[in-house]
Amino acid sequence: MARRGPADLDGVLVLAKPAGPTSHDVVALVRRLGGTRRVGHGGTLDPFASGVLPVFLGQATRLVEYHMADGKSYRAAVCLGARSTTDDLDGELRAGAGPAPGRTAVLAALAGFRGSIDQRPPVFSALKVGGRRAYELARAGTPAELAPRRVTIHRLELVAWDDRDPERPVATLEVECGAGTYIRSIARDLGERLGCGGYLGALTRTASGPFRLEDALALDRLREAAAAGREELVRLLLPVDAGLDRLPRVTLSADEVAAARQGRPVRPGRRPGPLEQEAAVRLVGPDGRLVGIGLWRAGRVQPDKILGAPPSDAPAAGDERG
Repeated sequence: MARRGPADLDGVLVLAKPAGPTSHDVVALVRRLGGTRRVGHGGTLDPFASGVLPVFLGQATRLVEYHMADGKSYRAAVCLGARSTTDDLDGELRAGAGPAPGRTAVLAALAGFRGSIDQRPPVFSALKVGGRRAYELARAGTPAELAPRRVTIHRLELVAWDDRDPERPVATLEVECGAGTYIRSIARDLGERLGCGGYLGALTRTASGPFRLEDALALDRLREAAAAGREELVRLLLPVDAGLDRLPRVTLSADEVAAARQGRPVRPGRRPGPLEQEAAVRLVGPDGRLVGIGLWRAGRVQPDKILGAPPSDAPAAGDERG
């Protein structure tokens, strides 16, 4: 394997996406500024939404799948008294069937959305139906019937209430939820439960797994670093395994690292505590650098995602950068 240069872009950028660009637009910007094609993100945000967007570069793209089950946190403005064809402010609005509710009624209705619930995805979503995206079918005038899915709402609170227009009040909610939850669906279903209609008027993702909005980088900061040179971009990167601290760490000897790089199961000499079968674990070498991710099987580790060997001057896994 060719030796990588010290300024190769391998790691995680925690960005603050503004309202307007798509998540794909942000990925394209990172590709252009970094001069690299190996870029992916950890969860789509709709164009009108803002907030935390983890972006993975280089070898970190191999670990994106381990972030997809991360929980998310949002601040959402739910507009009541009207319905939207897209369940958000971008759709065609129609008046709700009943009168707008008061704050007390909203507080009571929220209780039914907490915990493990069945949720119907929006017809304008990226889910595939018969090989086509649901939003493509909806735009063609043949919206698909999407089956409800089980999702988990860990926390749902009303944090602000604006009834200056009593016919169109706005409820600001804070939501902590599991992967796969649609905030648009919460807005739509809340309006249906209250009998008045509802849609999502604004959305900010405040956390994606362990990544927080207060730590995220503005796109202008990214542009400034790129203009200053590739080394400045590298300083913004978190390690490739940033955000995966929940995965148990298994330290391998030099011989065990060599075996893992060949895809062979390894029975580590330094064993971790009790682990469930098929549990994902972080594999690190004797120098503390990340080797990859493995699956724990009956006292052995089966290599799953193994990274290329880092240059000798690369920082060890877990080092802070920038």
